[in-house]
Amino acid sequence: MSSRRISQLKPFLGLLVFLALWWIIPPTIKLFTRASFYEFQAPFTATASHLRDLQTYWSLRGQSDDSLIEAGRDLARINAQYNLSRQQMESLQDEVNRLEALLELPSESGFRYEIARVAKRDLTAWWQQFTIRKGRNYGIPEGAAVVYAGGVVGRIREVHAYTSVVELVSSPGFRMAASLEGENRPVTYQGLPNPPFVPPIGEAMNIPPDIRVSPAEPRRLVSSRLGGVFPEGLAIGLIAEVEPGSDGYFQKGIVQLDPELTTLKEVAVVMPLNGEEEVNDGS
Repeated sequence: MSSRRISQLKPFLGLLVFLALWWIIPPTIKLFTRASFYEFQAPFTATASHLRDLQTYWSLRGQSDDSLIEAGRDLARINAQYNLSRQQMESLQDEVNRLEALLELPSESGFRYEIARVAKRDLTAWWQQFTIRKGRNYGIPEGAAVVYAGGVVGRIREVHAYTSVVELVSSPGFRMAASLEGENRPVTYQGLPNPPFVPPIGEAMNIPPDIRVSPAEPRRLVSSRLGGVFPEGLAIGLIAEVEPGSDGYFQKGIVQLDPELTTLKEVAVVMPLNGEEEVNDGS
């Protein structure tokens, strides 16, 4: 074999040697190496996210006075609407507490929202995930629900020192219990492969056979209390058509998810209140 041919094969031989060594390395060392590499690159991901926020800040500083005044008026309207909604929520919570005391019912386990900025998006056909700028330093637990103003975002899949990985509701590996709005019967929701640059979708299975939907009258799919970590009634998406499932009895249908799901800049992690000391707030 000529020296030129050997030099061409050297990269492939090196790759084969590396794969062979990686194959025989104990799983504990592999896990430690992977975690160490992730923690090493996490500060770069967070720094890039902070720089984007800084760039947005200085671009807003360059806005004209008229646009700032108009934005201030819009913000005042939103704040007024928020204050009204907060008062209504407090009134409803007081009524719930009164009824619980009257009927001697145990209180439902409470939760709070930990707001986090999205630092990185990893969106492919086979997995869709976010990296957020909070991790073990804010007490983020694995498996926690992640939501936003429009409904369900996903679930915390991995937690690291300063960041966490969120598996989106559109990812094929995501699965949860759900129900149609106004129905108590549970259905199963699962993400689907989503190509880039198209609105995300999922699939609802085990839909009761008497449910009827149409493009003119779609039905909203919402989270169920059977979903465990997700508060009940959060929007997942819309179902416009159903068809017979593989078992010939239950139905299935495509769930149209919110197109803004893949462009979110902030999300909220649902943190259960278990009496532990609250962590510091911030992003």
